Amino acid sequence: MAEEARIIAEEMGCRVTTAYDVGAAGIHRLFPALRQVQGADVYVVAAGREGTLPAVVAGLVSRPVVGGVPVSTGYGYMGGQGEAALASMLQSCSVIAVVNIDAGFTAGAFAALIARGAHDGED
Repeated sequence: MAEEARIIAEEMGCRVTTAYDVGAAGIHRLFPALRQVQGADVYVVAAGREGTLPAVVAGLVSRPVVGGVPVSTGYGYMGGQGEAALASMLQSCSVIAVVNIDAGFTAGAFAALIARGAHDGED
């Protein structure tokens, strides 16, 4: 899903910087990744299992977070098809936009529209 979002955003004319495997369970991995993408117009955050990462990222950045991209990974209660991640993201107290399970295309397109809107009128 993350790669799909990246490709769509690039095809829509955006410069994309990526960071992978920065889950909330190993939050120490998140901080170097956020420094790497600092200054982005919008953040796309894909997460499986309990879907915590988008809410954590939204609490640490001052730009829109599209991520709600629940992915169909995980196990346990409501786990294997992404429902647990989706439910968590929909109930987040952080301000995030949530797309459907495995909807990398939608997340990338929405993020690109936000980023392009941030630069309207710039040449």
